[in-house]
Amino acid sequence: MPSDGSSGRKRVECLIRITGFGNFNTVKSASLDGISQSGSATRPLAQEAKLLRRAYAPARLAMKYHPYYHGKIEIAPKVPVNSYDDFAIWYTPGVADPCKEIQRNPERVFDYTNKSNSVAIVTDGTRVLGLGDIGPEAGLPVMEGKSLLFKYLGGVDAYPICLGTKDPVQIENAVRWLQPSFGGINLEDISQPKCFDILDALRSDLGIPVWHDDQQGTGTVVCAGLISALKVVGKKRRDSTICMLGAGAANIAVARIIIEAGITPGNIIMVDSKGILNRQRTDLSKTFRAKWDMALKTNKEGRGGGLAEAVKGADALLAMAAPGPGVVPSRLIRTMSDDPIVFACANPIPEIWPWEAKEA
Repeated sequence: MPSDGSSGRKRVECLIRITGFGNFNTVKSASLDGISQSGSATRPLAQEAKLLRRAYAPARLAMKYHPYYHGKIEIAPKVPVNSYDDFAIWYTPGVADPCKEIQRNPERVFDYTNKSNSVAIVTDGTRVLGLGDIGPEAGLPVMEGKSLLFKYLGGVDAYPICLGTKDPVQIENAVRWLQPSFGGINLEDISQPKCFDILDALRSDLGIPVWHDDQQGTGTVVCAGLISALKVVGKKRRDSTICMLGAGAANIAVARIIIEAGITPGNIIMVDSKGILNRQRTDLSKTFRAKWDMALKTNKEGRGGGLAEAVKGADALLAMAAPGPGVVPSRLIRTMSDDPIVFACANPIPEIWPWEAKEA
């Protein structure tokens, strides 16, 4: 369907009336243009509207419930307090004896306090979801949400720590100063390339686990999904060609992990905003060591160009780029190999809608 055709505009306007998303220009620029004009013309309009309503429902509900609850987490007592006398046990004077025991043997802090079950979620707000550098205050709702996941799904007490600095050395020092209070550190939504250096420095320095969720968390989940998907379609890891859209912290970490899992490095084609990573991309050699390393070890064919050239004949597309839809046109999915695998991972809106990828 042509992007400037009257039929495309009419379809968008119909979807606006059905879903109640607002005026044409606002919705078109935000998202609907990609799905309604690139999607199947044969799909019933009501079905498309239903899918869109479902996709956008969480955002509408979030604006309703966030101000109602004034946050997602709180601190609640773990110990019984039956009378004011109990405070003498948990606070002074009784608390002095546990303090002395920890002073004699610092490792006992894990027995006498909540350190063994507490994690700090640390961010500077420079790379929040697909929103970019929105600052520490604007990133706080995301960190609270991550704390909720830790507690509800894992029983771990996690605390949002949003730092008022973008300087990597200051971030590292802040985490070092926080170390006595926490049993682990979860780095979150810190921009590249400094996120790689911060993680490496803290993992070598601290005596507690340090984890960068955007690298290790995303990489682990995507690797597991890719292995399973390749099994389903009957393809071998070492023979599969993997196109990776986006060369940020997440996809670089994914590349490292899937290589360890058996994907042939030369069969990976990685694309960033300037095109396919290859040995001719000398712009990366000084500014982004991790990306340059990928340019050296991947793309054995030496392909150049952009996404269209990278995805051609690929067995899988792992997209972690700008929020969509429309970032990955459905026509490119049709140029992939038989039984293609598509992971569209952008936040908060994927690069291509799932139903578009399936139809392609």
